[in-house]
Amino acid sequence: MDIDAGKRLVAAIEPLARATARTGTMAGLGGFGALFDLKAAGFRDPVLVAGTDGVGTKLMVAVAAGRHDTVGIDLVAMCVNDLVVQGAEPLFFLDYFATGKLEVEAGRAIVAGIARGCEQAGCALIGGETAEMPGLYAEGDYDLAGFAVGAVERERILTGAAVAPGDLVLGLASSGLHSNGFSLLRRVVADLGLDYSAPAPFAPEATLGEALLTPTRIYVKACLAALETGAVRALAHITGGGLVENLPRVLPEGAAAAIDGRAWPVPAVFSWLARDGGVPASEMIRTFNCGIGMAVVAEAARAAEVEQALAGAGETVYRIGQIEARAEGGPQVVFEPEDPSWPT
Repeated sequence: MDIDAGKRLVAAIEPLARATARTGTMAGLGGFGALFDLKAAGFRDPVLVAGTDGVGTKLMVAVAAGRHDTVGIDLVAMCVNDLVVQGAEPLFFLDYFATGKLEVEAGRAIVAGIARGCEQAGCALIGGETAEMPGLYAEGDYDLAGFAVGAVERERILTGAAVAPGDLVLGLASSGLHSNGFSLLRRVVADLGLDYSAPAPFAPEATLGEALLTPTRIYVKACLAALETGAVRALAHITGGGLVENLPRVLPEGAAAAIDGRAWPVPAVFSWLARDGGVPASEMIRTFNCGIGMAVVAEAARAAEVEQALAGAGETVYRIGQIEARAEGGPQVVFEPEDPSWPT
């Protein structure tokens, strides 16, 4: 371990972490553990909600493109978006950064991204770990893991149990691929013989690497605003598995979601994957978010209030379906159309 490099990295990232401080933060970096005061943060009867995730093989695109300033945002997003679907406000975040040889500038860029993600989510970066493990990682390679903790007042925990036929399903636009499906995507890039430094076929104003590294959208503040309406029945973070695998996680057994795949404009990257990459529609909807990064189930009579709250917080909102009674033995998500011409 290059101890001097580690010290330089800590010195470089300390002001970044300090800038994310929020009410409840009790100490800076450098201790053996980080402290957070729930009472100071304003909670009366809190239940803690915790989550952990990574960025996956999107990191290989970052390494190939030589760009490390966005994957930290992805890391935070993948964790905090999972907290808010249970009604929780993210409070603090910790990261784990492992590499073969510590490169201070790359490390600083990564942590700067993590800090930006924490600012977007309203949580504090209060600690982490950097591990240098020569021999385990190839030169230039690294891995990231993130750990987020949030809290929700006991009576406001969101479970999806209240979802009922007649409710509407709203979709929040994604920023693109987010952080899922990159193993399949990298295979398509390799099969087509593309270079990450060349113009992106679906976005020629950017390089392929830049376009694919567009960070995962963080929906926390918008979802918390929508929850204040009291008309949100459930939230689902749309990650690997797409709408068809993630929506059922918040639906009661007797409910099903009928989703209209033509109710929103599909981002160009997905149309490119389907057309040039030859990925069939059935695989597209089970691998990618296809343009919807968060689903919101809302009481139909008050859906306009929820839409207004989400749009007011900067989100693009689409009415993408509705909740129906589930047919006996039927799927919990009915996605139409599932045909070779979709997405276009």
